[in-house]
Amino acid sequence: MGEPSSKSRREFLGLLGRGAGVVALGGVLGTLILRQRSAVAGETLWQIDPLKCTHCGRCATECVLNPSAVRCMHAFAYCGYCDLCTGFFEASAPALNTGAENQTCPTAAIRRSFVEEPYFEYTIDHDLCIGCARCVKGCVSFGNGSLHLQIDQELCRHCNRCSIAANCPSNAITRVEPSRQYIPPRVKGS
Repeated sequence: MGEPSSKSRREFLGLLGRGAGVVALGGVLGTLILRQRSAVAGETLWQIDPLKCTHCGRCATECVLNPSAVRCMHAFAYCGYCDLCTGFFEASAPALNTGAENQTCPTAAIRRSFVEEPYFEYTIDHDLCIGCARCVKGCVSFGNGSLHLQIDQELCRHCNRCSIAANCPSNAITRVEPSRQYIPPRVKGS
C-alpha cells in the first residue's frame, strides 16, 4: 500500500474544516434559541429592594461568590455632596479627611474627591466593594439614603436558590423581570 495522495489529504482537511464550521454554527444557533426560550419562559433576575433592606451585612458573607456579587450603589441624584458624609466617615472620625482611621469602608471602596468648598463627590470602586453595607447603614441612618446595596448582574451567577435571599432577615431579595432590573450607574473610576 502506498501513501495517500496530497490531494486526498487536502480534501480530508477541507471536509474536516467544513464539519467543524457546521458544528460551531449549530452551537451558536442552539445558544441563541435557548436564550430566546428562557426569556419567553419568564427569566428573572435576583434584585435587592432598598426599601426592605436592613443593612445587616449578610450579603457580604452569604453569597456563593467571594467577594459577594452585591455591591454598594450610589444614587447621585439624591446625594448632597457633603463635607461630612455619614456613609464615608466613621461616626466618631477624628478628622474629616481620607485617612483610613476615618473611613467607614473596610476596603476603601468609597472615593472622596473635592468639588468646591464645601462640596465633595463620593464614588464607589466596585472592584473593591464587598457588599458589607457599613456605608449604606451610615448613609441611611444619618444621611439622605443615596447609598444602597444592589446585586451586580454582571457578577451574579443567577443561582436557582440564591443563598443571600434564603438568609435575608427582611426578605429584601426577590426575583424581577429583566426589564425591571436595577441598572447601576457607571462612573469614571468604577
